[in-house]
Amino acid sequence: MKNVKLTIQYDGTNFSGWQIQPNARTVQEEIEKALTKIMKKPIKINGSGRTDAGVHAMGQIANFYEEFTMPIEKIPIALNALLPQDISIREAVEVPRDFHARYNAKGKKYIYKIYNNKIRNPLLFNYTYFVTYDLDLEKMKEATNYFIGEHNFKSFMASGSSIVNTVRTIHELNLYEKDELLILEAKGNGFLYNMVRIIAGTLVDVGRGKIKLKDLPVIIKSCKREKAGHTAPPQGLYLAKVFYQS
Repeated sequence: MKNVKLTIQYDGTNFSGWQIQPNARTVQEEIEKALTKIMKKPIKINGSGRTDAGVHAMGQIANFYEEFTMPIEKIPIALNALLPQDISIREAVEVPRDFHARYNAKGKKYIYKIYNNKIRNPLLFNYTYFVTYDLDLEKMKEATNYFIGEHNFKSFMASGSSIVNTVRTIHELNLYEKDELLILEAKGNGFLYNMVRIIAGTLVDVGRGKIKLKDLPVIIKSCKREKAGHTAPPQGLYLAKVFYQS
């Protein structure tokens, strides 16, 4: 029995997220359908985590177990011939039997893209958060420092989530300008539901002057969702990379 690790890219615009759900188009279902056709038997895959409707991925990871004779390096070619244009398998490698895409993940990197302009760009509509307000970029950059380290990020988790342990560590949080966009890069040992999007929305609120820098420590310590900023929309979010033990 081989254990195969897949590296996956997808445009989340027309998906209802990663995870299979009734009467909805999902990334997991499309990949499982293609694998089932290739292997000629039902195949289930384990993803490193869910992404919501509209969220994109540059480096989603999944794994599956199966006996087969096809060279593993040929799997991306075979899968991409069957998959829709908005999904691509970038790599397939054999990994140890005990590897699990979700349970062995040690951290993740997300990217969030903001298009700050008075005039919308239809070519960026599905791939960025369009913000028309004037933003103070230097204050936003300064604000990123308050999130780095280990904190209880309950204030930055979507209401209604059932997660009990809301302590996470953000190793890096960088905001910079590139090609007319504001790019936020977040790297940590894990992220709560909507955490990156709420941090992004909070930074935008700081840039607008709605939230003051001195209030950020109070917001974090409050553990109350209503104290933090708004939830930025899904289309600006990208799962960039999943980290595993080397």
